[in-house]
Amino acid sequence: MLRSINELKEYAITATDGAIGHVKNFYFDDESWAIRYLIVETGLWLFNRNVLISPKAIGIPEWSAKSLPVAITKEQVEHSPEIDTDKPVSRQHEDDYLSYYDYPRYWIGGGLWGVGIYPDEMMQGYANNPTVPDSYRRNESINRERKIDHDRHQDDDSHLRSYDEVIGYHLHAKDGDIGHVTDMLVDEKTWAIRYLLIETGNWWSNHTVLIAPQWIEHVQLPEKRLTVSLSQQEVKDAPLYDGSVPLDREFESAIHAHYRRKGYWLHEEEQEKFTTADR
Repeated sequence: MLRSINELKEYAITATDGAIGHVKNFYFDDESWAIRYLIVETGLWLFNRNVLISPKAIGIPEWSAKSLPVAITKEQVEHSPEIDTDKPVSRQHEDDYLSYYDYPRYWIGGGLWGVGIYPDEMMQGYANNPTVPDSYRRNESINRERKIDHDRHQDDDSHLRSYDEVIGYHLHAKDGDIGHVTDMLVDEKTWAIRYLLIETGNWWSNHTVLIAPQWIEHVQLPEKRLTVSLSQQEVKDAPLYDGSVPLDREFESAIHAHYRRKGYWLHEEEQEKFTTADR
């Protein structure tokens, strides 16, 4: 199921031994468009410090209670590496954070989350886990080379972007502006961003359409603009999104058919068949 990222704000984060705080913002990477970290405001118990929580730690969400339980302790959070969430997060910062929690690096392995498409496929002990595909083990030498290459570029841009930063960005088509980003929809299992909500009010009144992030060709930070190789008319004629109606696969299929694009679920089904056959 897809969830509004904006609605996930203020969700409570609960450790194994008590409350940590509430979700304040999110970091996603603008290459794979997946939520990599939740920015959590801890409140008075940790002097209102902002900390990062990885989706890898999140257990079964309690949607009705607006709570996300995590498989870490308050002490772990308290002693986790401090990161200034008001500044860009470097790859070195990420490396320190992931090393502290003993999490594998999501950028090593070829999948959305390294060895697969789900964050829990990366949890501690994954290297000796019998459910890890044989294809991953056979490619260990390749992954070692990737790790070496990563170390050479650990100070490079990690491609992390703040959700709040991108809200309000304008969407630019081949023949002009279309609208602006008002929200995003995230997959509750993979934490992949599936769609950006585009409000076209300045052009066509009361229109909200969905644009998949994979269709975005350029992210222009100084101009606060996203560019797609679509025409204004294509976007205008797209199925309209109604946030009060649950988004089902039929509507998603209609969107992808309109833009003549392959659905992300088809790609993931192919990937799952590959990894399942290899286990």
